[in-house]
Amino acid sequence: MPNTLNDPTSPQPVDGRHVEASHGSHLAGLLRELWNDDRVHALMEASRDNMQKLGYTEHSWRHSALVMRQARRILEQLGYPETDCEDAAIAGLLHDVGNAISRVGHEATGVLLAGEILADHDLSYRRRLGILTAIANHDEGAGVPLNPMAAALILADKSDVHRSRVSVRDPEAFDIHDQVNFAVTSSALLIDRDAGRIILDLEVDTDIAPIMAYFEIFMSRMQMCRRASLYLDLAFGVQMNEVVLL
Repeated sequence: MPNTLNDPTSPQPVDGRHVEASHGSHLAGLLRELWNDDRVHALMEASRDNMQKLGYTEHSWRHSALVMRQARRILEQLGYPETDCEDAAIAGLLHDVGNAISRVGHEATGVLLAGEILADHDLSYRRRLGILTAIANHDEGAGVPLNPMAAALILADKSDVHRSRVSVRDPEAFDIHDQVNFAVTSSALLIDRDAGRIILDLEVDTDIAPIMAYFEIFMSRMQMCRRASLYLDLAFGVQMNEVVLL
């Protein structure tokens, strides 16, 4: 399943309600309530603006919607209960809302912001705790896959590398993260439950960035994906241009 919403090379809408109209019509129940919550929209838009000012790749509606769907799909394909799958999706939707306040410590800030929103929806305290644990542990460095939702969120979040994340339009202004993301023309997480493996499958335009540049900047992400995969009893691998590298 490609790591995209529709066509990954097409411009992505930045207004939350536009995204909801074009990509959220399949959502139901609690997840749809959260998708339409005005506070979520405000946080997403503030996150988008802050990350653009800081020069980061896209961390708003496109990324959050993709991570939401991928996190749910991972647990669904591994046979986890429906509540775990839904909670992974909720964590995926809300995992980066802390960027609305600050990039530094955004996972901890996100727990506070998401917790306030979740408390107003029909969700047990135990489920809220599991979702917030996933959000608190999704970032490199301190993040640990402490529950299935956290493991799925880590894999979904850290595998989102693709040229559609690059907000800088002038290639001359690319930093190394822009260059590497723009070089990735196709990205997919492939789960082989029978073989016990999950593969990040990338197609990379090596005229834009060499393959080694990916590992130079994303090795900590790959290590985190490996730990998350092990939590789910899977081996983690990376394949680029049909060559197995990890």
